[in-house]
Amino acid sequence: MILNWHDEYQRKLTDPLTALARIRRGARVFIGSACGEPQRLIETLIDVSKNLADTEIIHFLDLGIAPYTDERFTENFRHNALFIGSSTRKAISEGRADYTPVFLSEIPLLMMSGSMHIDVALITVSPPDKNGYVSLGISVDITKTAAEVAEYVVAEVNSNMPRTLGDSFLHVSQIDAFVESSVPLLEFETKAPTDIARSIGEHLADLIENESTIQTGVGRIPNSVFPYLMNKRDLGVHTETFTDGIIDLIEAGIITGRKKTLHPGKVVASFCMGTRRLYEYVDNNPLFEFHPCRYVNDPYVIAKNDKMVSINSALTVDLTGQVCSDSLGFLFYSGIGGQVDFVRGSAMSNRGKSIMVLPSTTDDGTKSRIVAHNYPGSGVVVTRGDIHYVVTEYGVAYVHGKSIRDRAMALINIAHPKFRDELLEAAKLQGYVFKDQILPAVLYPKQYETYWRDKLGIEVFFRPVKPTDERAIQDMIYELPDQDIYTRFFQNLKSFPHKLAMPLAAIDYNDRMAIAAVTGKEEPESREQIVAVGHYIRDPQTNYAEVAFTTHKGWQDRGIGTFLLQYLVRIAREKNISGFTADVLARNTPMMKVFSKVGYPLKAHLEYGVYEIAIPFTDEEKKEP
Repeated sequence: MILNWHDEYQRKLTDPLTALARIRRGARVFIGSACGEPQRLIETLIDVSKNLADTEIIHFLDLGIAPYTDERFTENFRHNALFIGSSTRKAISEGRADYTPVFLSEIPLLMMSGSMHIDVALITVSPPDKNGYVSLGISVDITKTAAEVAEYVVAEVNSNMPRTLGDSFLHVSQIDAFVESSVPLLEFETKAPTDIARSIGEHLADLIENESTIQTGVGRIPNSVFPYLMNKRDLGVHTETFTDGIIDLIEAGIITGRKKTLHPGKVVASFCMGTRRLYEYVDNNPLFEFHPCRYVNDPYVIAKNDKMVSINSALTVDLTGQVCSDSLGFLFYSGIGGQVDFVRGSAMSNRGKSIMVLPSTTDDGTKSRIVAHNYPGSGVVVTRGDIHYVVTEYGVAYVHGKSIRDRAMALINIAHPKFRDELLEAAKLQGYVFKDQILPAVLYPKQYETYWRDKLGIEVFFRPVKPTDERAIQDMIYELPDQDIYTRFFQNLKSFPHKLAMPLAAIDYNDRMAIAAVTGKEEPESREQIVAVGHYIRDPQTNYAEVAFTTHKGWQDRGIGTFLLQYLVRIAREKNISGFTADVLARNTPMMKVFSKVGYPLKAHLEYGVYEIAIPFTDEEKKEP
C-alpha cells in the first residue's frame, strides 16, 4: 500500500508512445477483453508496428477494432486467439494466426504457472478512487490475472469505464504506466430475436424453475430466453458474462438473487458486454460482483449454486449427443470459452441443469444442425457423457443417462421436419434404432399440453405421447396386475414388445392421438413417469375413432380416466371426428362409469360379455356430465 498514491500515479502517467516503447521484439502482449479493449493503446500499437517483429498478441474475445491479423502485419504480429471472433477467423483458417483451445477457467492457471508467460499487459481501467484503486470495470475475466502476472502493465485510464465492485481492483502501485483516455467504451448490441430464437426462448423458459441461478452465453439464441422469464420468481445470476437483457429482469423484480446459495443477493460475473445503458447500470452498483474467471468459471464454485442452469450455444449436435461448438469441420469458428466449465458445474449442482441451444438448421435452411455424425475435422467440446438438454425451435430433448437409441430418437424428434426422415434412416443404418422405427408425420402439438389436479389434489401433467415414450409405456404396462391387462387388452399378455409398444408411441396426432398423464414434470425428464395413457384411432370408413385407456394401478379411482376421456373428446372434435367407439368388458364397472360421464349420449350393446359402446358427438344430443 502506498499512502501517497497520487504522486505515484502522476509519476507513472505518460503518453501512449512512451508507454509502449518498452515492448521488445518477440514479446507476448496480452490485450484486455471484449468491450474493455484499451482502444487508444491499440491504435498506438498499430502505429509503432514497424518497430516490432514477431510480437504475439494474446486476446480473449476480440471485437475486431484493430487489424492485427491483416496480411500486411504478418511479420509484426502473430495473433493467438483464446476465443475466435469474426475478425480473426479468416486469418486462422489461412494459417496467419493461431487458436489455443482451452477452458476459460484454466487460462489464468496457464498464466500463473508461466506456461503462458505474459511480457506486457495492455488493459483498460476506471480512474483511481480515493484510496488509489482502479477498477477493471466491465472486463475482469482473465484481464486481472494477466495484469497480476505480466512483467510490464500499461493501463488506459478511461473516464467512461464504470467502477465495478467485487474482486475487480488493482492498486496504482501494481501498474507500471498510465495513459489517460475519454473515448466511449465499445458497445455490443444483441440482435433482435428471430422467430426461431423466440421459439427456443419459450422452450428454455419451461425448463427454468423459480429460484434458479442462470448462466447464459452471449448471442441472440441464449439471450432469447429473457422475455419469457417475466413470470418467474427470485432468479439468480452466476455467469461469465451478461448483456443489457438482464436489466429488465432486475427492474421487474424477477432477478433478485434472494434464494442463491452462493453470494445471495448478488449478480456474479467476470465481464459484461452491452450498451452505455448497461455500463451506467453496473457503475458502483453493489448488486453486481465482478470476479476473475478463475473463480467465476470454476466448476466447483459454479456447483455451489443450487438449481444452477447453464444455457450455451452449439454449432451442431450429433445423434449420440456429441456437441461441436468451436469448429465446423476443419474450420475453427469460435472457441471453447466457458461452456464446458458451466456444463460441468451445473451438472454437479443440486437440481442443476445444463442446456445446449441451437437452431434446427443453418441460416440458409440447407443443412440440419442435428447431424447423423460429426463432419470430418469437427472437434467435440461437450462430450456425449456431459450433455443434458438440447433445445431447438422444435422442442426439448433430455438425453443425459439415456441410451444411444433413446437419445437418437429424442434428437431426431427436435430436428427440422424436412431432415427427420434422412436422420432416421442414418440412425437405422448406424444401428442406433430399430430397423422398423417410424416417426410422426406431423410436428408435436405442444398446444395440447395441460395440467390438472386429481381427487387427492396432486397436480398431473398431460401431454401428447412422443416416439421417445415407448419404453415408459412398456414400463407402465409391465407394472399392471394381470387382471388389469386382461380387461384392457382382452387377453393375457406375457410380454409387451416393441412391435406392440411402438404403435402406441409413434402416432400422427391426427387420426392416431394419444395423451399421457405424466408425473415428475418439475424434475429432469429422466424422472418422468407415465401413469396413464388414453388414445384413439380413427376409422376412415365411419369417421368414428376407437378409444381406449390404460391407468397405472396406483393412480386408479382418482379421476384420471374421466379427465382423459373428456380431453380426448375435445381434441377429436377439433379433428372433425364424428364420435368414439369402445369395447369394454361387462365386468369392468369402473370403465363403464368413466364413459357414463363423457357428456354425450352413450349407446351400449352387450354381446358375449362385452359392451360395444358408441358415443356420437352431436351438439343436439350433448348433455352435462
